[in-house]
Amino acid sequence: MRTLGNYVNGQNVDSTSTRSAPVHDPATGEQTAQVMLSSAEETRDAVLVAEQAFSGWSKITPLKRARILFKFKALVEEHTDELAQLIASEHGKVFSDAKGEVIRGLEVVEFACGIPHLQKGEHSTNVGTGVDSFTMMQPLGVCAGISPFNFPAMVPMWMFPIALACGNTFVMKPSEKDPSTPMRLAELLKEAGLPDGVFNVVNGDKEAVDILLTDERVQAVSFVGSTPIAEYIYATASAHGKRVQALGGAKNHMVIMPDADLDKAVDALMGAAYGSAGERCMAISVAVPVGEETAERLREKVVVQLNQLSIGPGLVEGSDNDMGPLITREHLEKVKDYIRIGQKEGAELVIDGRQTPIQGAANGYFIGGSLFDRVTPGMRIQREEIFGPVLCIARAASFDEAVTMINEHEYGNGTAIFTRDGDAARQFCEQIQVGMVGVNVPIPVPMAFHSFGGWKRSLFGPLHMHGPDGVRFYTRMKTITQRWPGGIREETNHFTMPTN
Repeated sequence: MRTLGNYVNGQNVDSTSTRSAPVHDPATGEQTAQVMLSSAEETRDAVLVAEQAFSGWSKITPLKRARILFKFKALVEEHTDELAQLIASEHGKVFSDAKGEVIRGLEVVEFACGIPHLQKGEHSTNVGTGVDSFTMMQPLGVCAGISPFNFPAMVPMWMFPIALACGNTFVMKPSEKDPSTPMRLAELLKEAGLPDGVFNVVNGDKEAVDILLTDERVQAVSFVGSTPIAEYIYATASAHGKRVQALGGAKNHMVIMPDADLDKAVDALMGAAYGSAGERCMAISVAVPVGEETAERLREKVVVQLNQLSIGPGLVEGSDNDMGPLITREHLEKVKDYIRIGQKEGAELVIDGRQTPIQGAANGYFIGGSLFDRVTPGMRIQREEIFGPVLCIARAASFDEAVTMINEHEYGNGTAIFTRDGDAARQFCEQIQVGMVGVNVPIPVPMAFHSFGGWKRSLFGPLHMHGPDGVRFYTRMKTITQRWPGGIREETNHFTMPTN
């Protein structure tokens, strides 16, 4: 059985910890590896290595840093299938979805390759007589990333490429449930020419996390996970003087207007609700049809497609399944509990995923897609993030009622509206209190050159992830105002083409 330690100072190192956690294949329930849970001292050692590497790395020109990221991008493209297999075997998502995750992460690497332009700063001449002002966007130092289980490649690549491009060093703490992919990314970074110590991976649990949140050498912390943990991360790291972006939970609604192309809306809804077994912070978990007729037609079409959903292992010969298993047996039981809660609260359970027959499930953590109807805002299955393949239909009598339902929810991560009415779409975009909005787009995840982040209790901290906010997060701005004495001239001729 494989044992995973840490990746520090450019090499895989065995952990000295006496604690470990099992890594399972969710499709079979079999333990495939164990990951060591780093001690506080091991975590501090990794931070020290990153601190020592900062001086050299931060002095390398942005163009040279970009060239290393270009090589890293090419290596990830070359190893995309390998990375997708690692993701599918430890997370459980189907191979095509895992491959898509790698590609979406690569988009941020591509964005970070433009760092010579992104880190230019601003310049103003003659702000006063003979006086110029300009800004410098300088790196922070050691930065840390804490990533969730559901995107072991994409979310780390939302963090470290921009941090490294800006001249910072990095300590990554991935989920202990699927740690192999970040370890492989570290090896590819070294192969691309990244100096030792610039990027490090520390596997662990709360003991390691708390060091990253409190160690004075760590300047910034980026996190993606549940809202209670995001709140803890933000409060603790901020109290220790760190810059923090902590992305939390979600309950994303899709409004379906009476004039929408219902077939297209349902096709989009199926992938958004049940793709990756619902283990996405951008999953659409509440459909909000406007009007009873729209609701009845929507329900009928969803039921048809739900009964045709292909569920099975993420790695198969031939065509992929539509949906794989959940990450752990504990999480499977949590999702089943939510289905029981919905029944007790009086929601109508139209399709019970617990009863879905799944061929070849063996001891895997499988459950079929579930569908509730007549869900109301007071119910827990509407308020809380289930993080599983459970879709709720919450009927609204009008556009205004649909907007109010979303705006009154504590989360504000993503939302969508399906309509042919430009006026309704425009009002929705203006009035909705949510950070990312889709118009006839089911999962409004911004491209890498825009920033990703929600509102309300879906985000703690002022800056979103990747895009322009990502560059701002990983740099500290300095403004210089300068005047030079007149009459000084240097008359030296240069005939050689300057090179970097």
